[in-house]
Amino acid sequence: MQTSMQACLIGSDHSLYWGDWEKPTCGPDELLVRIYATAVNRADLLQKRGKYPVPQGASPILGLEMAGTVEEVGANVVNWQVGERVAALLSGGGYAQYVVIPQAMAIQIPDQLSLEQAAGIPEVFLTAYLNAFKLGGLQAGERILVHAAASGVGTAAVQLAKAAGARVYATAGTDEKAEAVRRLGADCVMNYHHQSFKDRIQQETNEQGVQLILDPVGASYWKDNLDSLAFDGRLVLYGTLGGSKIESFDLMAAMLKRIHIMGSTLRGLPQTRKAALTADFVEWAMPMFKSGQLQPIIDSVWDAEEVNEAHVQMERNANIGKLIILTP
Repeated sequence: MQTSMQACLIGSDHSLYWGDWEKPTCGPDELLVRIYATAVNRADLLQKRGKYPVPQGASPILGLEMAGTVEEVGANVVNWQVGERVAALLSGGGYAQYVVIPQAMAIQIPDQLSLEQAAGIPEVFLTAYLNAFKLGGLQAGERILVHAAASGVGTAAVQLAKAAGARVYATAGTDEKAEAVRRLGADCVMNYHHQSFKDRIQQETNEQGVQLILDPVGASYWKDNLDSLAFDGRLVLYGTLGGSKIESFDLMAAMLKRIHIMGSTLRGLPQTRKAALTADFVEWAMPMFKSGQLQPIIDSVWDAEEVNEAHVQMERNANIGKLIILTP
């Protein structure tokens, strides 16, 4: 029996290379999956530099999602067969040939999607679903502002919000990205290099603001976010691309508007909550993937040996949607 596999390892200079790693073994409630494709997430860029602690018990191998085929089924597993196509959110281990996943985390891939497309779904769509609906409480008819809307999470959030009947405002960093977000259905897209999103929101909403903001930027957007929110508005922070420390701010600005401020990270959620989130998402969203109403936005697909180049592409913020990496 094969006891080793190829996995992507981190060199002393933070570069990545493929080497031998112990192949995981399948437990009674798990599936052993032969990974076909994984995807790049910003957590990978941080983790390889020692800036993102691996959760206790998680694989130290990079990779927070994958798509592949079932190679082995645990003794207690039901409704899954060897050879079936499966995608899943991971706590780690996606940059490898094999991974084991709890059966509760397994997502059946619709026939309409390729394995490359499926690999671009779990992390970003589950993050967007968590932030917009479970934390943000988005309702039909509400106004939502999605920052970094051309990113993986952004492109997912725009689609999910439109599917839920919200009016979507979005920011992007180039005209090309803005146009891509418009094609996904956003009602108003702003190139933040050319205009103030706060001013545009005030103009577009008759100074009423939006009910929900999804923000991966953080400190540099803090004041303009508060100014852009309606009374009883909700701000979900899920990243700090623009810094994590705010020099000074007046709490009264949040108090007077009765603003709800929530932090969000998906990777650290307990396994039971991830499983419940996955089940809810699959029930609500998978029919829309089958119909084509929702789609994973794939920027590019990279061979295994091009993993470092794929990381550079994300570091340059050059991608629209997901960067997919094929495994050896």
